[in-house]
Amino acid sequence: MHTFERSLKIMDKQSDLIKNSSANQLTDLFGMNHEKVLICQDKDSGLKAIIAIHSTTCGPALGGTRMWKYASDMDALKDVLRLSRGMSYKNAISGLNLGGGKAVIIGDSKTQKSANLFRAFGDFIESLNGDYITSEDVGISPDDMIHVAKQTKHVTGLPGKKGDPSPVTAFGVYMGMKAAAKSQFGNDSLQGKKIAVQGVGHVGEYLVEYLHKEGANITLTDINDSLLSKVSKRFNCNIVNPDEIYDVDMDIYAPCALGATVNDSTIPRMNCSIIAGAANNQLENENIHGSVLMNKGVLYAPDYLINAGGVMNCYAELHDFSNEKVMQMAENIYQTTAEIINHSKNNNIPTFLAANQKAEERLKKESSK
Repeated sequence: MHTFERSLKIMDKQSDLIKNSSANQLTDLFGMNHEKVLICQDKDSGLKAIIAIHSTTCGPALGGTRMWKYASDMDALKDVLRLSRGMSYKNAISGLNLGGGKAVIIGDSKTQKSANLFRAFGDFIESLNGDYITSEDVGISPDDMIHVAKQTKHVTGLPGKKGDPSPVTAFGVYMGMKAAAKSQFGNDSLQGKKIAVQGVGHVGEYLVEYLHKEGANITLTDINDSLLSKVSKRFNCNIVNPDEIYDVDMDIYAPCALGATVNDSTIPRMNCSIIAGAANNQLENENIHGSVLMNKGVLYAPDYLINAGGVMNCYAELHDFSNEKVMQMAENIYQTTAEIINHSKNNNIPTFLAANQKAEERLKKESSK
């Protein structure tokens, strides 16, 4: 066992992260009914992380670990709480026997990674006795998970197994996008459609490949200039600066970077008919911006629904499903997306709410067993 000086505690109202927060902030944070939120610190490796378990109603909580240089600890806490709830809904609506959880490591993934940091993180995961299973997310690679797996068996997405879930995630987003196109345009062909992809990391690049093969007209942006140049040359795409992506002529906006890019500032600038991408928590405030989009006639494909291919890949690794089986699971995202869109239209409610209702029905059903 890797030994180190550490602090592990249940988040409470005396935590340094939240003791100076306003009453409204506390209501927002703790109103999501998380089962457990843990702060993890290891002085030797420099690890500073938060693990949030939203629900284990449908099974052990599964969700990736994100490494990001957050502006503040509060920003990290907000992110992990929103992401973990999204995982509960994602796993529930996808019919998986998994709960929802997420972890964030606070730090620069380009300069602060180390084997000791990930082994320390693995010790914290092991201390949860299987309530939380992790995998890679933004800033984390399958190779990083090798170090975590030296300390705990509660890891998926390892090299030599299912590995990087990005290709499956991208395929699911592609399926969800096509289902949205069928509803909005009358058929699901993306040939000739103007699609703006924000973020061409692992998932974004695979998504661009699918769109390119179908003959879409693609515009890209990313904060990584070298990656952006590589992907654009490979698939013959247009490039714009990050802040210009909202103003381009587009049929579909595909956010594939961080969340909250659909907000009061960006919605008036976008002339798209569909929003469908891989990023989590795309709506800055779902209760506000979901209705704004619906009233504007923009079809939003709920992010946690169409980006569920990655967690399906992890689930397949846990249960030793074939690659063909997991791709079939991701392909079913098309039908589920169509059902959510129909439910939204029939009940005159935003698509995010239609998806939430379906996920909550599953959670309620499982909790009553």
